[in-house]
Amino acid sequence: MPQQQKKRKTTTDMDAFVAAALASKPPGKSADAAKDRYASPLTSRYASEEMAFNFSDANKFTIWRKLWLALAACEQKLGLDISDEALKQMAEHLYDIDYTLAAAEEKKRRHDVMAHVHTFGVAAPAAAGIIHLGATSCYVTDGSELTMMRDGLDIIIPKLASCIDKLAQFAVTYKDLPTLGFTHLQPAQLTTVGKRATLWLQDLLMDLRNISRARADIRFRGVKGTTGTQASFLTLFEGNHDKVEQLEEMVTEMVGFSGAYPVTGQTYSRKVDLDILSTLSSFGATAHKMASDIRILASLKEIEEPFEKDQIGSSAMAYKRNPMRCERVCSLSRHLMTLIGNVQQTAAVQWLERTLDDSANRRVTLPEAFLTADIVLSLINNIVDGLVVYPKVIERRIMQELPFMATENFIMFMVKNGGDRQTCHEEIRVLSHQAGRVVKDEGGENDLIERIKKTPYFAKLVPHLDELLDPSTFIGRAPQQVESFIKKEVEPALKPYRAILAAGVKQESINV
Repeated sequence: MPQQQKKRKTTTDMDAFVAAALASKPPGKSADAAKDRYASPLTSRYASEEMAFNFSDANKFTIWRKLWLALAACEQKLGLDISDEALKQMAEHLYDIDYTLAAAEEKKRRHDVMAHVHTFGVAAPAAAGIIHLGATSCYVTDGSELTMMRDGLDIIIPKLASCIDKLAQFAVTYKDLPTLGFTHLQPAQLTTVGKRATLWLQDLLMDLRNISRARADIRFRGVKGTTGTQASFLTLFEGNHDKVEQLEEMVTEMVGFSGAYPVTGQTYSRKVDLDILSTLSSFGATAHKMASDIRILASLKEIEEPFEKDQIGSSAMAYKRNPMRCERVCSLSRHLMTLIGNVQQTAAVQWLERTLDDSANRRVTLPEAFLTADIVLSLINNIVDGLVVYPKVIERRIMQELPFMATENFIMFMVKNGGDRQTCHEEIRVLSHQAGRVVKDEGGENDLIERIKKTPYFAKLVPHLDELLDPSTFIGRAPQQVESFIKKEVEPALKPYRAILAAGVKQESINV
């Protein structure tokens, strides 16, 4: 009894010790200070370095300074009193941004653009009085966002073209391999592995068309002033309309845009964001559908995504080969598809020349859309590059269903050889139902062919069974459709990107 009491006391002490540990708070900041703050998994875990940098503060604020430099340089060329030294100092300090000073200024002024105007002026004192001359905040905020979206699409488009190219090669490789088709997720007429891949390809081609069009349509906001009337610039140039127009054209060209939106309010129309993100959201639907199909095929053990040598499919079930890449594609694609609702609402409620309730959510939505689309593309490229096909499993599943699908061919053969159609139909119907009961009620294999072989009525048919059951005779024009589709649709669409594809599109390693 004393021993039992001692044991209970020890257990009670341990319970208290564990409870205290669970209730405790961290003793202080961790060794890695960055770990003490939330970081978006999009950048900390998944994103490519190039896309993460594209939407970084370092890139954004550098673009601001370049926009201010371009504006000042063009204003000087058109006759405003701006010194060469001012431009020189601005050009020398595009990248050495004092973020501590900028943060202190923003805390004091409650205005991020003016905080960075002041910070830039400290770095380039000769230019302090002319930085942002005639401009409104949206000159740099909208200008940088349009630049980042333009450059973001330039990252995305080659990766999309690469994915299409790889999937096209896969489709050609397996254009002749019969596989069981599915409608309503129920066995249907045969198709081929390559033909099924063209269904994914066709959607991706639509995305390439849509995203490329959106990229071509992006313009610069231009130098429009506070409500888009260019009144401030007209004042600077003493009523000279021609110089105001020249200024906008010169700045637009200098910062790398082919044109500016002809009219704006204080901001460019948020319909532009909706236009661009609609294409990314649509791509998200394509990616989700494709990855879902591969997940279904993986569950059937017909096709698998790449699986690393030391990869663990499950912490408990060691045998598992979970389609984690495709699951991640579906997960992130759902996020990508939902972002469009925010952009639609923002575009709808921009009252008159503008309202500031677009600012905070666009800081989140625009980068996340591009980061997510980029991550999904990297995943799909990795998946397509290493898809594993199991022809024997596919063949076995075909043969489980093909006897039923071939019954019409059996009837036609018997009629051509003197049989009565109605009599043959009844014989086949009875045997098919018997075989169906074996499959469904007893869990056995489809034995319809064996039953036919044992039935005297079908004696003439038996020697021709292999011919009549050849899966390649059930796939219609699937191989020819693949060849035609690649030649007429895929190759022309990829032609503008052949040089880029030949040089190799940068692909991020996948965090598995």
